[in-house]
Amino acid sequence: MSEVPEGVNLSARARGAPRPTATMTLTRDGPDGVEVLLGLRSPTMRAFPNYWAFPGGGVSRVDHAAVEALPALAGPEAASIACIMREMSEELGLAASGDSAVLLHPDDRQAVVDDKTQWLPLAQAGSFPVERTRIRTLSHRITPPFGPVQFDNAFLHLHLGDGATVPDIDLEPQTEFTEVMWAKPKTILSRWKAHEIKVAPPVVTLLMEIERTLERTGRDMEAASADIAQRLPGRRSILFAHGVEVIPIKTATLPPADHTNCYLVGDPQGEYVMVDPAVRMREDMEVLATAVERHRGTLVAVLFTHSHSDHLADMSLLREAFDVPVWGSEYTARSVPCDRILTDGEVLELGEQSWQVLITPGHHPGHVCLFSEAGLVAGDMLAGIGTILIPPHTGNMTQYIEQLERLKALGPHLVFPSHGPVVAIPDRLINHYIKHRKARHSNVLNAVVNGTSNLEAIAVEAYADTPDAHPGLAVDQTLSHLIALEAEGSVMQSNGTWSVAE
Repeated sequence: MSEVPEGVNLSARARGAPRPTATMTLTRDGPDGVEVLLGLRSPTMRAFPNYWAFPGGGVSRVDHAAVEALPALAGPEAASIACIMREMSEELGLAASGDSAVLLHPDDRQAVVDDKTQWLPLAQAGSFPVERTRIRTLSHRITPPFGPVQFDNAFLHLHLGDGATVPDIDLEPQTEFTEVMWAKPKTILSRWKAHEIKVAPPVVTLLMEIERTLERTGRDMEAASADIAQRLPGRRSILFAHGVEVIPIKTATLPPADHTNCYLVGDPQGEYVMVDPAVRMREDMEVLATAVERHRGTLVAVLFTHSHSDHLADMSLLREAFDVPVWGSEYTARSVPCDRILTDGEVLELGEQSWQVLITPGHHPGHVCLFSEAGLVAGDMLAGIGTILIPPHTGNMTQYIEQLERLKALGPHLVFPSHGPVVAIPDRLINHYIKHRKARHSNVLNAVVNGTSNLEAIAVEAYADTPDAHPGLAVDQTLSHLIALEAEGSVMQSNGTWSVAE
C-alpha cells in the first residue's frame, strides 16, 4: 500500500471548506514590454519553498474587520482585496495609489509585519491609501485534492503602468521572500520550461493565460486584464513542471491521502505517457479523457509504476477511452498484461524529452521511477504527505534504503510523488527518509539486543519515540525491519520469537 504518517489515525480525513486566500498579480510596462512581479519564497516556507510565486496569503479576521470598517473596500471580493492590500504592505511595502503604487513608511510597514492587526488602524488613520477601484479578479481556483488542506484562491491583478514610476521594493523586514524579480511572462515561462527556476503550478497556468491574452490584445495589459477578468478562466491543467501534468484520481489508498496522482509525462507537444491512471470510476476516466483531449501531444502508452491496487486501473474501463499499449516492469506484468517490459536504465524518448527508467525495489518489487531534467516521477518511493510503508513480505527494507540513496545521488530538480503535492526540495525530503528509516532500523535492533523477543513488544519499544503511531502499522513496519535484519545476519527467529543472531 501507499503511505500514512506514523502518528495519524486511520479514520477518514475530514475536509472542511476550502480556506480563502488571495494573491496579487502585479504588472508594469517595462522597457521591452509588460513585466510581472514574482517573489522567491524562502526555503523555510511550508508551501512552495524555493518557488517563484505571487505575493499573497490567507484571508483573516483582520481582513473581514477591515471590510466592515472601511467603506473604500466595499464591493465584490472585499475580504480578498483587503487581504491582498495587507499582504502587499507587509511583503512588498507597497500600497495601490492612483495609476501606480506608493511605498509605506518604514515604521508603518514594520508595525504590520510585527502584528497584522495593525494594518486596519493604520489604514483608518490615513497612513497609506486604500484604493480598490483598479484591482480586478482574474480567476478563482481551488487547490487540487492531493494536499492536506485545500484553498480557494482569488487571483487578483493590478497594473502599475510605467515601470519607471514603480517604487523599488525593499524586502526588509519581511521573511517570506528572499528576492523579487520583474520579468516578461514569456521570459519566466521559458526559464521554467528549461527547468532553470521553480514556479508554483497555478502561477504557471495563469502566466500562460496572460501571455496568450496579451498576444490577442496587442500587448496591452489593461485590455488583457479586462479580457481575463470578464472570462474568469478556471484551472485547466496542473503543471508540476514542463512535461509533467498531474491529474488526481480518487482511490482507496491510506490516509491522509485519498487520491493517487496520475501523470502525463513527456513532450507537451509530442509523445507522452500516462503514468498510474488508477481509475475505478467512470467520472475519473472522463476527467482523464478530457485531459488527454486538451493535451497537444500524442499519448503513446499507459505506464504503471507498480502493482499495488491504488495504482492500477480497472482495465476494461480504462481501455474504453485509451487504446494504447501498457508498459511496466516484469513484476508488474504478473498483475496486469504489459505490452512492453521496462528495464533499469533504459531511456524513453518522448518527443523532445528523454526520461530514464529506474527500477527501484523496496516498497514493492519491480517498482518503476522515471527521471529527467524536470525531476523524478517517484511513484511510492517518496510521498508529498505522510511517509512510505514497506510491506513485510513484498517489500524489502534494505533495498528501499539503498534505492533512496540512489535517488539522492541523482539530485532531482523536483519530485513528483504518487500521493501529495510536488516536493520542492527533494534532497531535504530524501535525507529525512533515509535518516528516519535508519534510526527505526537501529531501534528495532536495539530492542532485540536488549532482550525483547516478541514482535508486538519489539514494536512498542522501537516506536517509543512515536507514541501516537497506529499499533497495527507499527507492528507491520517492525516486522519489515526484522526481516531485513535477519537477512543481514543481525537477528534470527525461532518459533515466533526474535533474538540476536549467534
